[in-house]
Amino acid sequence: MQILHHGAVEGVTGSCHQLIVDHQNSVLVDCGLFQGADTRAKSEHATITIDFDISTLKALLVTHAHIDHVGRIPYLLAAGFNGPIMATEATAALLPMVIEDALKIGVTRNASIIQACLSRLKSQLVALPFKQWQRLPMIGDAYVKFKFQPAGHILGSAYIEVDVKKKQKGSQRIIFSGDLGATYSPLLAAPKSPYKADVVVLESTYGDKNHQGRRLRTKALERVLVKAIADNGVVIIPAFSIGRTQELLYELEQIIAHAKVKKLADIEVIVDSPMAAKFTQYYRSFKKLWDAEAKQRLKQGRHPLNFESLYTVDTHEEHLQVIDYLAKRDKPAIVLAASGMCTGGRVVNYLKRFIGDAKADLLFVGYQAKGTTGQQIQKYGPGGGYVMLEGEKYTIQAGVHTISGYSAHADQGNLLNFVKRIRYQPKQVVMVHGEQAAKQALGDAFSVLGIHAVIASHRTKC
Repeated sequence: MQILHHGAVEGVTGSCHQLIVDHQNSVLVDCGLFQGADTRAKSEHATITIDFDISTLKALLVTHAHIDHVGRIPYLLAAGFNGPIMATEATAALLPMVIEDALKIGVTRNASIIQACLSRLKSQLVALPFKQWQRLPMIGDAYVKFKFQPAGHILGSAYIEVDVKKKQKGSQRIIFSGDLGATYSPLLAAPKSPYKADVVVLESTYGDKNHQGRRLRTKALERVLVKAIADNGVVIIPAFSIGRTQELLYELEQIIAHAKVKKLADIEVIVDSPMAAKFTQYYRSFKKLWDAEAKQRLKQGRHPLNFESLYTVDTHEEHLQVIDYLAKRDKPAIVLAASGMCTGGRVVNYLKRFIGDAKADLLFVGYQAKGTTGQQIQKYGPGGGYVMLEGEKYTIQAGVHTISGYSAHADQGNLLNFVKRIRYQPKQVVMVHGEQAAKQALGDAFSVLGIHAVIASHRTKC
C-alpha cells in the first residue's frame, strides 16, 4: 500500500493524493488546481492534465470546496472517471458553484459545455454526513471504509479517516488532513484530533508561523478601520469567496455593533463578489455547523452575516459603478472582493483605481502564495514599490497591512496539537501543502516532540 502525491508536494496548491490499496483498487483524496508560482515550473498542459493512472480508481473523496483542492475535477471527469465523488453535505452544496466559476474563468464561457460538465458532476456527487463510517466498494479481499470529520477550515470542510483492511495483513488507518482550521476562528468550531492513526498526511501552510490571537487580530482590524475613517479612505480586502469573507463579515459586525465612534458604526461594508454573496447565503442556511459563540449571537437577535450596513454587488455594471462612486465620494468604506490572492477577479479593478491613493488601505488576511500578485504587493508595497496589474505598472501608495490571525489555516501550534493529541500516535506524519521552509520548520518542531515527520516526495509507503 502506498500514497501517490499528484500535487501539493512542492508548494501549497494542487492537492491531490491517491491511496493505492492494491493493484486493483485506489482512492483519490482531492483533485485540486495549481496556482501562483506552483504553475511556473510546469507547462499549462501539465498544470491541468490528469497524468496518472485512474483505471483502479473507485472513488474521489473531497475534503472541501476550495479551488486548490477541487479545480481539476472537470479534467478528471474528462479523463473518464465515472465513479462516486463523495463530500460532506455542505461541500456538496458548494461544489457545483465552485466548479462552474472555475470553468468560466479558466476553461470556457460556452454555456452548453459548462452545463454538460455540471450535469455530469451532479450525477456522480454523493453528499454524506460528518462522523459516519462509509464503506467503499473494492475488488478482491480489500475492505476500505472512511469517515468525514469536521476540519473547521471553511463551511463543510473535513479531514478524512480511511481504514484499510486486508486478509492476513491487519489494518491501517490513514488520515488526510485536507486544510485544518485555526483555533478560535469565528463561525466554525476548531477540529478535534482523531482517536488513532498510522499515517497522517498533513497540510503545512503555516508550518513555520503562529497566528496572532483573536483579540489582537480584532484590534489590528479595528486600527485599520479607524485609519480609514480618519483619511476618509477605502479599505480593500482581497478575500476568498468561501470562508474568509464570512469570517470577516462576522468580525466586522462585532466591531460595528460595539463601535464608540459614530463614523465607524455607520461605515459601509461592500461585498463585491456574486460568488461570495451566494456562499454567505449557504453559510446562513447551514447554521447547524456554526460554533456555540455564533449560535449565541443569533439567539441575541444579531445577524452576523446579514447586518444593516452590509451591501452586496451583483452585476459587472454595478461593480464598475461602485468603484466610480467610491473614488468620487469623501466617505470611508470597506470592500471585500475576490480573488483572495489578487490573481484575477473584481479586486483587480479596485487595485488599479486605488493602489496609488495614499488614503486607501490594502488589507491582506489570508495566505498569499509565492508568485501571486498579492504576495508581490505584500513584499514591495511597504517600501513604495510597484506591481504589474494586467500588463501595466502601478506604484503602490496605499497602505499595506497583513493580519495573519484571520487565516482559515491552522498555524504551527494548531498542527502540532492536532497530531500530538491523537491517542494512538501515527508511525509517520507526511507533510504536504506548504512551502519548503514551512515544512522544514514544522518537521523540526515534530522532531522535538519525538514524532516522526517527513516531507512528502511524490510517493509515500504506508
